[in-house]
Formats: sequence, C-alpha cells, structure tokens
Amino acid sequence: MVHALQVTRGETGATVAFVDVAEGDLGDGEVLLDVAYSSLNFKDGLALRGDRGVARVSPLIPGIDVVGTVAASSDDRWRPGDEVVLTGAGLGETRNGGYARRARVQAESLVRVPAQLGMRRAAAIGTAGFTAAQAALALEHADIPEGDVVVTGATGGVGSVAVMLLAASGRRVVAATGHPDDRGYLERLGASELLDRAELQQAGKPLQASRWAGAVDVVGGTTLASLLAQARYGGAVAACGLVESAELATTVMPFILRGVSLVGINSVEAPLVTRDRVWSRLARDLDLALLDSMTEEIGLSRVPEYAGRILAGDTRGRIVVDVAH
Repeated sequence: MVHALQVTRGETGATVAFVDVAEGDLGDGEVLLDVAYSSLNFKDGLALRGDRGVARVSPLIPGIDVVGTVAASSDDRWRPGDEVVLTGAGLGETRNGGYARRARVQAESLVRVPAQLGMRRAAAIGTAGFTAAQAALALEHADIPEGDVVVTGATGGVGSVAVMLLAASGRRVVAATGHPDDRGYLERLGASELLDRAELQQAGKPLQASRWAGAVDVVGGTTLASLLAQARYGGAVAACGLVESAELATTVMPFILRGVSLVGINSVEAPLVTRDRVWSRLARDLDLALLDSMTEEIGLSRVPEYAGRILAGDTRGRIVVDVAH
C-alpha cells in the first residue's frame, strides 16, 4: 500500500484525505518511482479544491511534479536507482501525481536530474521553474529588441524564476506585483524596478505608449491585453497563465502595426527534446543560492493548508513538498 494525499469530487464539493492506495491503483506507465519530492503549484491548489478544469478524474492524487528514484522499469532507458524528474505530462490532472510515496509514470517524458541540481532543487524548480525557463527561451528565440522586460505575478513560482533567469541573461527586469513589501525579495532575484500590477489591470486603448521589449505573463485577461498594447516594435509576450481571466479582449493592432508576437507556453505537453533543452538551460544558468533562498520546504501533511494559501496569493517563491513527512 502507498500512502497518498487524495482528492475526491462529490455533488457538494471535494473531499481531501490521506489514504493508503494499492500500488496497482497508481495508474499505468513503464516506470515505478520512489517519490522523494513534489512541489506545490497554483494548479495543485486548484486540484485540491476539486476544480474540474484541473482535477479531471476522481479520485485523484494531485501533484503535477514528481522527483524521485526509479524503483522498477520495463523501459531500457531507466534503471533502478536513477534519479529522475517529471513535470506536467498529465500528472495531478488526468493521472495520479506526486503527492504519494510512489508513482507510476510513463518513461517517454522522464528527464534525468542534473547532477549539479540534485533532487530537492529539481523539485524546487518544478513545473513553475520549467515554465519560466520555457518563457525566457521563447523571448530569446523571438529576438526581442533591447529594453525592459516585465514579469507579472513576480512573487509567485513562475514569476520568481522568470525574474532570475531574465536578469541573469542581462535584461533589465520590471517586476509587476501587488506585494510592494516584497521589494527586497524581488531585487535580490534581479528586478531593477517594481510596477504596481493595478497599472496593467485597467482597460486602455488598443495601442498605448511603447514600454516593453518583452513580457512573461501568468495573469491573462486585461493584464495580458495591456502588455500587448504597450509592447515595443518587434516585442514579444510569453503567456503562460490565467490567474486574472482566460478571456482576452484585444485587437490586431499590436500585431500588424508593431510586429508584436504573442507566444503561448504549455509545459504540460512539452516533448522530450524540449524538456532536455529546458533542464539543461536551468542547470547552466540558474543561481542555486538564489533558488535556495526563495524555496520553502513542507511535509506532505501540510499541503492542504498551503493549498489554500497559494490560491489566496499568500505564498511567494517555490514550495517543495517532502512526501515522506
């Protein structure tokens, strides 16, 4: 039996409980893992709330990130004892995820934990850091012009890592946030300036004063529309979230008059070649001391408490989950 945190949807809401699950009920996949760490993401909070857009099956073991060692594998690429990381790929949404002592996963999306990171740091990066790195690489590939790059939701997991990576690449980073008291935290990560997120939440003209060479947006809605309207000629916006809204009221003007690009970031279905490239970049460029400073570790027993906090915006940085406690 495998100790796990499970959510079950009912007619009147969702029930979250610690249960013992038969190993055979973990799901399908070629690789059985002894899970060392998972992490807590906004999406995990939604799953634990029973959100049908995330928790698409019931009952479900949430946890969109898994880091651990291979216990058994029918795929020749993996041997017992190998340290591996898996983010997304349906974990914690359509299949059981990382909030359990063991997980059964598909071999095709596994990545070996970079030696310079180790398992705990790989979990600290997790889906949020992976997504941030995808977004930073997308802006680089778009060959954006010189100038400021803005990151929304800058104190969150995606935002914090995006600020770090963009600043490390030499960009001047503006951190959009509703938490001005976190100025010191954001400046340590590399932000040169803070922007009140309310400035981006006001609907404006289809084209506004040019401000941003690039942007990483986790918010969506009016904020994303504002970023597009304020982007400079040849700029790009990497969109990877919808905390504010899934709706986007914009026009073609930024695209046809300024050549702005809107790049969608989907880390869940990233192919293996992308996963390898992103993890290699993270291992090379991420300041590990800074990563450690923005990481909090909790036991599995505290995940329900912290899930409510992350949905309320009452967390910052990254939260690693030690599934053994």
